[in-house]
Order: sequence, then C-alpha cells, then structure tokens
Amino acid sequence: MRVIRTPATLAALAALAFAAPLHAATCDTCGVVQSVRYVEEKGQASGVGAVTGGVVGGVLGHQIGSGRGNTAATIVGAGAGAYAGHQVEKNIKKRKYWAVAVRMDDGTVRHLTYGQRPPANEGERVKLLDGGRRMALLAN
Repeated sequence: MRVIRTPATLAALAALAFAAPLHAATCDTCGVVQSVRYVEEKGQASGVGAVTGGVVGGVLGHQIGSGRGNTAATIVGAGAGAYAGHQVEKNIKKRKYWAVAVRMDDGTVRHLTYGQRPPANEGERVKLLDGGRRMALLAN
C-alpha cells in the first residue's frame, strides 16, 4: 500500500489532531480574586492604659488649686486621664491588614489576610503559594 503525502492530506491530518479534545491541566491552587479591601480594626484595651492614664491625670490634676478645688481637679484629671489612656492603648493595639477573597478553580472561596497590599486586583487570575501566604499573578 502506497501512502500519498500531499499538502492537502497533511493539512487534513493536522486539523484532525487539533480537533481532538484537549484536557487542560487543573490547578488546585489557582483562582480569581473576588475582592481586595484594606481593613483597620480597633485594638482591644486591657485596662492598663486606663489605669495608667488615670494615675497620671490624677497627679496632674492634683497640681491645680487648693482645698475643694484641688480635690475636684484631681478627680477630673483622673477621669480624663483614664479615658485618654484607654483610647491610646486601643490605638496602639490597632490591627491593619488587607483582606482578600479568592474564588478557587474548584468553586470554593478562600479568605486570606496580608500585611501588605497583595500584587493582584479584583478579577485577576492568581496562584496561591506557600499555602496562601503569597500569591502570584497568572496570565489570563
């Protein structure tokens, strides 16, 4: 049997080869970024700031006036100092982070947090690395 290799025959064979179903490699760590947002959470005060502020405010208030005015200034100073110390402690313990939601190729959604702005924006395809601690952009 003689095989005829003409350009048309080769073109037909190539077309058949490319028409065969191609199975794309699945990626279990890939997905599309759904949201990226910056979050600031107020810190939780333990009471140390309020106590410290109250003591400092009371000492400063005691420096003002004499007699009943001195007592009132001490009380007001302690209250104002306690409030200020409480707010300062909450501000020091404030958490700032980036919250990212990624819809994985298997349909699940992973919620991740990063200390710095991640390299991806909403709608971009990414691959999660190191268990989600890092992400890399993928070509769409």
